[in-house]
Parts: sequence; C-alpha cells; structure tokens
Amino acid sequence: MKKRWIYSAVTAAGAGAAMYVLRDEKKRNELKERAKSLTTTVQNSIQKEDDRDLPVEKAGVPEFDHTENTKMVDEGSQFGVQYYNELQEKEKELEKQNT
Repeated sequence: MKKRWIYSAVTAAGAGAAMYVLRDEKKRNELKERAKSLTTTVQNSIQKEDDRDLPVEKAGVPEFDHTENTKMVDEGSQFGVQYYNELQEKEKELEKQNT
C-alpha cells in the first residue's frame, strides 16, 4: 500500500514537471529537437555497429593473397552437406534397429 502512494507521488511530480517545462512553446520546440537528434544519434550508432559486424566488402571475393582463407571456404562448403547426410544415415540405421 505504501508503494502505491510512492508511485503516485512520483508520477504526479513527473507530470507536474513536464507541464511546467512544456507550457512554453520555445521550450517545447527545443525539447522536440533534442528528442529528434537523440533518436537520430541512436539509430546511426546502431547502424554503424551493424556495419562493423559484417565484412561485406570482403564477402564472396576470393583473394589470391589469402589462399588459406579461400581454401578454407572451399573445403568448408561441403561440411554442412556431409553432416546432414551422416545424420540421415544414422537416423535410418536407428529406424532399422527399432523395427
């Protein structure tokens, strides 16, 4: 019960402060501009983080200087297929044993 009064008082104080700040049109417009710039900054930082995580510039371009990487990609391309085929064979063997 005591928490309810605390939450109500904090909410009322926040609403009063917002009313006081937003009553002047100049302050209202300033607050809007700050909110827009903040959202733009956050969106740009998120986009930069996404760009840094993915090496798009190097994707799909075999480089002759890095033959180890090219060889690894070439050898690794069949790994998923081989793994899937092995799983299918194991499942078939288990089905034969159970029947």
